[in-house]
Amino acid sequence: MLIDKGPASLPLSKLLAIILRTGRRGTNAEELGRKLLNSFGTLRALDSAGVDELCRIEGIGPAKAVQIKAALEIGKRFCGERAEKIRRIRKAEDVIDYVSELFGPYLRDAKKEHFYIILLDIKNKPIQNIEISKGSVQASIVDSKEIIREATIHSASSIIMIHNHPSGETEPSGEDIRITKQIADACNFIGIKVLDHIIIGKDKEDYYSFARWGMLK
Repeated sequence: MLIDKGPASLPLSKLLAIILRTGRRGTNAEELGRKLLNSFGTLRALDSAGVDELCRIEGIGPAKAVQIKAALEIGKRFCGERAEKIRRIRKAEDVIDYVSELFGPYLRDAKKEHFYIILLDIKNKPIQNIEISKGSVQASIVDSKEIIREATIHSASSIIMIHNHPSGETEPSGEDIRITKQIADACNFIGIKVLDHIIIGKDKEDYYSFARWGMLK
């Protein structure tokens, strides 16, 4: 069916059946795919589920759970490839598109707060993405000295900061504002520019850009 009509013509249950390959006694692969969709509702919920959660579904063992997680990871990396084609960050929209495609699939449903930096060269071309910290549900611990060290090691001319709010709310907290100013001041002191700080929420349109809102001086 996929060969004759193309992958876009297949319902999710059949696409999942191709990934699962086999069912179990009394349940074929497509029925197992439907059972997964009925239990989790969306691919996004499937992606957020851990292997142990997937294995709670009757007929899904560790091998099939790993197949599902691998297929979803390929999809996220496909989005990342498109982001990495960006040659140069020219405007705020470029930052938002880059962050949304490269980091969004990993951070929108993260249960803990993650803090990343994008290092850019003198032409504003991204050269390295680095995770600085992974914290709790409410906050991550960010050390400005660690950011300076990474920027210096990679000879970055500018940086972009990114972190997620597990709550989905993108309004910056007082601590977000404080740490952004602290990092920007430290970077400016050694000649490294902070281009933006993006807070990621639950969906692509849910974000906060410090640069867009005039929060970076």
